[in-house]
Amino acid sequence: MNRVRSTALALFAAVLVVGLVPVVAKADVDSFFRYAGSKPLSAYTPGEVLKTRTRQYHLLGVPTPLQAVQVLYRTTDAQGRPSANVTSVLKHPGKRIRGVVSYQSAYDSLNPQDSPSRAVAGDFRMFGLTPQGRNIHVGNVMANMEDAIMPAVLALGYAVNIPDTEGQEAHFAAGPEYGTNTLDSLRAISSVRSTGVGHKSKIGLVGYSGGAIASNWAAILAPKYAPEINRRIAGVSQGGLLVNPYRNLRYVSGSYGWGGVIGMAINGVGRAYGIDFDKYTTPYGKQVLRQLSDASILNFWYPGLTWRKLVKPQYFNPASVPPFVEAVNKLNMGTAPVPTAPMFIAQSDNGVLEGTLPGPPGIGLGDGVMITGDVRALARRYCRAGTSVEYHQYPLSHTTGPNLWGIETVVWLLDRMSGKRVPSNCGQIPRGNPDALKPLQHAR
Repeated sequence: MNRVRSTALALFAAVLVVGLVPVVAKADVDSFFRYAGSKPLSAYTPGEVLKTRTRQYHLLGVPTPLQAVQVLYRTTDAQGRPSANVTSVLKHPGKRIRGVVSYQSAYDSLNPQDSPSRAVAGDFRMFGLTPQGRNIHVGNVMANMEDAIMPAVLALGYAVNIPDTEGQEAHFAAGPEYGTNTLDSLRAISSVRSTGVGHKSKIGLVGYSGGAIASNWAAILAPKYAPEINRRIAGVSQGGLLVNPYRNLRYVSGSYGWGGVIGMAINGVGRAYGIDFDKYTTPYGKQVLRQLSDASILNFWYPGLTWRKLVKPQYFNPASVPPFVEAVNKLNMGTAPVPTAPMFIAQSDNGVLEGTLPGPPGIGLGDGVMITGDVRALARRYCRAGTSVEYHQYPLSHTTGPNLWGIETVVWLLDRMSGKRVPSNCGQIPRGNPDALKPLQHAR
């Protein structure tokens, strides 16, 4: 067991890579990823299984001896509508399942073809054009590189769940939908015998960056949306957390490394909530949003991009765009319910390494894209409500943070899954930013 744990630690450190105009991007080809039944989706309950299949697990397009059970299931999108989504489950063929680790990928993309389930099934795309022909297809690499960690976790006797957290239309950054997609995937796999996961199996939630959005929103929503899943969650480990998206927009504004994520977020929020940003944007803004409409986090680079460069002068203040205000406030973890599951939260604070200077007063240090003081404020809020939190801060950037977070996650999560005492350093978490959790107010 010690040797297996060492292998898991080494693989976590070596292979974890970070991930983050309402154009509906549709994935092509494989009919498994779409529901085409005669019965309306609204007739199914959240988490109900629609169909299953078994495929060889692929790594970078190469089949391995491992089998993956893929499940299409009913879930709920960002606007509360019934939708269908896919998850993939791996298990060690010679092991009795001790629980399930749900790994929420940081595949951060506006292209459905970049989803983890497609990578698992062998749909590996490299250097071709994306569906709308606007970007080089590289995002699929992200899911494949993350998936390389899974054999180590399987060797410890855990099934691994890998949901397509963004759904089948790639609703990038739509946190609550990430959460429902994750929770309903866990409901679904618990009803499929071939996964080895039962209705009482313990659950660990794990994710960094985009995967942290999914993991934390799943924990936020679970007590009310899926209480039977919430009772099974032994712990949630997350790093590089997006707390209050409007504030992150201010932090990355003009960043050499992360400015382009502004355009990706506008696309994702617009797509998820049905917002047409066309009337707010300049010709240049329209061009950028079109270019990014099927982009991955690996090809979003627009050094120095700002909100102001995208919109007409009368909308320089984002608070003057009512549908944007309403949408980003729905994504604010600081006003959402408090999770009850134990938490491990890690955050870096050296974003200068990735071309992002410290933000203005009240925002300050971050990891390049996530705001350190906002994460601390959220952790302290959870502590005050009685949630057990262990918070660690690293002098690293967003893309280097996983090198420490991954190692600490394995140890912390395995202890939670085995029922060991839950640690907490709530009394030692430094103060966060004073306005970190406040909703954005409409401009007057």
